[in-house]
Amino acid sequence: MKLFRIVYVSRAAEAVSDGLMPLIDIIGVSDRNNRRDHLTGALMRHQGFFIQVIEGARGDLDRLMKRLHQDRRHEDLRILADRPVESRGFPDWAMVRLDAPPAADDFLDDHLEAPDAGDRAEALLVQASRSMAVAP
Repeated sequence: MKLFRIVYVSRAAEAVSDGLMPLIDIIGVSDRNNRRDHLTGALMRHQGFFIQVIEGARGDLDRLMKRLHQDRRHEDLRILADRPVESRGFPDWAMVRLDAPPAADDFLDDHLEAPDAGDRAEALLVQASRSMAVAP
């Protein structure tokens, strides 16, 4: 199966822009749906934004992105990167919530509009995921 990875950023709607319970709900539903659809990824909420990487088969990703564009918890959803990949970067998680590292402020303040924003966002999520590594 050919794999793809999408990195996107969206503004969190006011109802989910802060507070733990809305985020727990999003992670729970996403985990269940992603397991069903064989998707893996990570989600970070920071300064009122969602930054997410999601990976899987093209058709499954396309269906997810259609749902996300219609999801009222997201505003101004922008795809920063959409590319084929050789292997999953987040294979252990159908969906994991990542805490933002200090570099997240810099990314959102200065690099969101940069041509390499997708690469920077993905690197940010990889950096944050290192503290979540699953032991073999």
